[in-house]
Amino acid sequence: MKPLVLASSSPYRRELLARLRLPFAWQAPALDESPLPKESAPALVKRLAAAKARALAEAFPNHLIIGSDQVAVLDDRILGKAGGFERAREQLLAASGRRVTFLTGLALLDSRSGEMEIDCVPFSVDFRSLDETRIARYLHAEQPYDCAGSFKAEGLGVSLFRATEGSDATSLIGLPLIRLVDMLLARGVEIP
Repeated sequence: MKPLVLASSSPYRRELLARLRLPFAWQAPALDESPLPKESAPALVKRLAAAKARALAEAFPNHLIIGSDQVAVLDDRILGKAGGFERAREQLLAASGRRVTFLTGLALLDSRSGEMEIDCVPFSVDFRSLDETRIARYLHAEQPYDCAGSFKAEGLGVSLFRATEGSDATSLIGLPLIRLVDMLLARGVEIP
């Protein structure tokens, strides 16, 4: 089996990948994650997932490299990582009582052959009605400023949901394991 590399600095993605009980290395790729003019959200996450994997190909020339990227979409508007309290508050107020779709781009690159498989996995969240007080309490408790949409589904963020819809709940955290397992099995990777 070719060694696995996760092209990410995200502790959430590393934790998810560790669930598969496969040895892997990880490294953060250096690239500009800005959307291109008029780029759709699905095209953006697929492009960035592929770019992250390709960015590590030279350093890991005989590996399977996993790239992943995620955005939240509300009314065809991309919600990125908030970066701070005020922007997170605005994002959660906008999401209150509404459906937000999270798109996770996933790429698996065989750096030796250059072959790559790319997909986009959607997952939707229906938010409860949220008031300023509840949002502030949540943000102070969890500080999800490095997460698309300003919440952590693996923590208190689940208390903000009324319902979810999608084929792979791990995609909500940033690495769709069900789809990744499909890709790895197609490459001959044996999963315990």
